[in-house]
Amino acid sequence: MKRTVLLACIFIITAVFGQRRPTSDVESHIHHVEAALLPAVVVKGEPPAAVPLAERMQRLHVPGISVALIHDGHIEWARGFGETRIDGPPVTTETLFQAGSISKPVAAMAALKLVEMGKLSLDADVNSYLTSWKVPENEFTRQHIVTLREILTHTAGFTVHGFPGYAAGDPVPTLVQVINGDKPANTAPIRVDVVPGTIERYSGGGFTVMQQMMIDVTHKPFPQIMQELVLKPLGMTHSTYAQPLPAELRKNTATPYYPALKPVPGGPHTYPEMAAAGLWTTASDLATFAISVQEGLEGKRNPVLSQAMMRQMVSRQFHDEGLSWGVRGEGNTVSFSHGGVDEGFDAFLFAYASTGDGAAIMTNANGGMLVATEVLRAIAHEYGWPDYQPEQRAVVAVDERTLRSYIGTYALPEDAKIEFTLHVGKLRVEGEPAISSPVDLEAGSDSRFFTPVTGAWFEFTPGKNGTMTLTIKTSSGEVKGERVASKAAVPQQ
Repeated sequence: MKRTVLLACIFIITAVFGQRRPTSDVESHIHHVEAALLPAVVVKGEPPAAVPLAERMQRLHVPGISVALIHDGHIEWARGFGETRIDGPPVTTETLFQAGSISKPVAAMAALKLVEMGKLSLDADVNSYLTSWKVPENEFTRQHIVTLREILTHTAGFTVHGFPGYAAGDPVPTLVQVINGDKPANTAPIRVDVVPGTIERYSGGGFTVMQQMMIDVTHKPFPQIMQELVLKPLGMTHSTYAQPLPAELRKNTATPYYPALKPVPGGPHTYPEMAAAGLWTTASDLATFAISVQEGLEGKRNPVLSQAMMRQMVSRQFHDEGLSWGVRGEGNTVSFSHGGVDEGFDAFLFAYASTGDGAAIMTNANGGMLVATEVLRAIAHEYGWPDYQPEQRAVVAVDERTLRSYIGTYALPEDAKIEFTLHVGKLRVEGEPAISSPVDLEAGSDSRFFTPVTGAWFEFTPGKNGTMTLTIKTSSGEVKGERVASKAAVPQQ
């Protein structure tokens, strides 16, 4: 599906001699990445089940993907694969995608610029700056004020995880209507319901409050704030927070798709929650943004933030949360990253703080995150990164009677369901949120099974009277479910 190639700036300047890396070397890297995507887990003693990118895109129903690779502090290569829409023009390096929650760190850089300009404070009460709306006082805010630092680390206690946006033709609320949950807003009111600073809980709602605060102190529309403070200074020439997207830019956009190649009706949604989810951009512009962070951390000239502020942005403030980034690793392996999901778009941005390496990957399908992660693993393998290498796991033999005891349909939180059947001597799972097609599981023990594709564990715990509890463990956490129906095994084939 997403396979057509559009070559873009393969300009790499080596640190010592300022020479361009030979194009043949770059093309070889691209070919290796494109030819051999890697799963999350490989079975010990077996070679990795490497799969071509085109095949994964087709199987996972992802029409288009755009990739920009950062190496030695520069964009070494950028390329589009597949199509902007089914049977449409190819993805190029100038194709625009919605960045989803990657909007947050870009918006955060502008907020931190306002801090350095003296217009905001990281640690003062946000109500000192909000004029169009105030955080309502309650039993939680009386114990601790809400601060910008807490908003950026998702510890401010705000509700509302994310936003679905507004379909074409639907009325779009004002930002204050969104914050208050007033019609035509389609999300709940954004409120503080735990003591600020006590727990980490992801909140797009908090960034929406930050957006209003930035508007109130600058007296400018948010897209203008972002253009003046971040996008233009960093040279992100294909990026905008304009919502909806201006007509002159729409010809360069990718068409968004839900799983199973279902187009988002009416096309891209409009996001008045711009700081949380409203950035339109390219993989190359996201890579440019990441490079600006890397350079700022090194003390090189950064047109937006000082080195001291950049170091705060990419340092752990609360557990593994920086100021809008997820921060992982130690020493030379410290990395900063953020994923993004809008209606019909999945994206991921990952970069190392000190090695000058990283990648930006954008797709025009929900479910594209799985492909993006596999591309990242192929890149990590090709360039020798310490992260995103496949994990090795041993497998064991489990008798068929035990396998049959687990089959059936399981109810998960939020009315989701997942089904297990028996297929050619293995448990088969269908309905796992990250996978759009049935997958055969490997056995790690008599009661624990995993999918090499995502690395997720499925653990079964028998209860009384034939009940069965399922625990799904992923890198993001775990969820539990209960079996609600048993079914006969799928015939052997």
